Amino acid sequence: MITIKDSVHDHIEVEGVAAALLDTPPVQRLRRIGQLGTVNLVYPSANHTRFEHSLGVYHIANQALSKLGIDGQNADRIRAAALLHDVGHGPYSHNTEDLIYRQTGKYHDEVHDILEREAMATVLDDHDIDPSAVADLIAGKGRLGQLISGELDVDRMDYLVRDAHHTGVPYGTIDHERFVRELRFIDGELVLAAGNIQTAESLLLARALMNPAVYNHPVARIGKAMLRQAAEQLLRSAATDAETLRRMDDHDLIAALRSCEQTVEYARRLDDRDLYKRAVWVEFEDVPEELPKMNHERIQELTRSVADTADIDEDDVIFDVPAGPSMPESTSRVVVNDEIRRLANSSTLVRALMTAQRDRWRFGVYTPQESIDSVGHATERVLGLDLDARVSDRVGRPATLDEFTGGRQT
Repeated sequence: MITIKDSVHDHIEVEGVAAALLDTPPVQRLRRIGQLGTVNLVYPSANHTRFEHSLGVYHIANQALSKLGIDGQNADRIRAAALLHDVGHGPYSHNTEDLIYRQTGKYHDEVHDILEREAMATVLDDHDIDPSAVADLIAGKGRLGQLISGELDVDRMDYLVRDAHHTGVPYGTIDHERFVRELRFIDGELVLAAGNIQTAESLLLARALMNPAVYNHPVARIGKAMLRQAAEQLLRSAATDAETLRRMDDHDLIAALRSCEQTVEYARRLDDRDLYKRAVWVEFEDVPEELPKMNHERIQELTRSVADTADIDEDDVIFDVPAGPSMPESTSRVVVNDEIRRLANSSTLVRALMTAQRDRWRFGVYTPQESIDSVGHATERVLGLDLDARVSDRVGRPATLDEFTGGRQT
């Protein structure tokens, strides 16, 4: 047994297959993958890693196994999946995930190929565990896969608390021990036992508050968009290929960006926190209905049109189009009056949070400081935005697009 001191869970005891997996290269690589990507541009202490988080997920999974009465080979598979659930992440975690998917067809939870490599496969085989079965659990497949990837999974129970702890933001605090204690499998579904609507609500409330304060903070979004564009430029320059990029760590990617002529300026800006500024920051109701559904190629066409209209280099315009507002956790199941119900159908608070999610959605266009005005107006012309459409600046003051494009941002 190995005992590891953790900043969130105090002491984590690692044994069996998990202990054997700890020193494999794919797991150790997670020490060099930041949990929150560019969020440390906003919160300097947000430098925790996917390795720490993976240990936390393993720890909570162990607690859940005990409460649910799962043991034997099934338990060992879940322990392995909990520790390994993030080995498929590319550099800067989710920041490069969409780019990597477009190039390789793989998201971070599609890890069959990684687990079948020699180091991982040998350890799993030594413990009579099929690597494919572990990969399926990581992808959320099957009844037990809900524990690793689902609306009530142990992943969420760790990252919300851990991210709040390391950013110093108080919103992500949840009672994960109660969550674990109240989990049940009923008719193959992972649910919260009766009397736990408030428990489930607390998870959604924590996520809803962490989204604008941490995960979708405007500065973090700008950094993410710049990093994503730089990585795409790196691939276009043939300085690396998609499979190599997928297995890079954060340090590898920044070093590659610094070494490539086409991306060195992006690297400098990210290193110096000399970020682009918001030229446009528009609410969901004020963008064309089709915009959140557009594919990457169409968004790139619009980006080029805005750059041409503003008469600036295409690299100096970045569109940041989030997916449409959603809250997957609202489909969590809870037992109410002896029936399994979706949380959204049983909670007025959750329905309000879903509305708030829509209200907080923003479409962003980013550019260097000197081009804010020209890019803002070019975007208005290309997309047909209403210059009188109300948007919200970083301190929450309503402003017109005209006012905002000329405003100061940090």
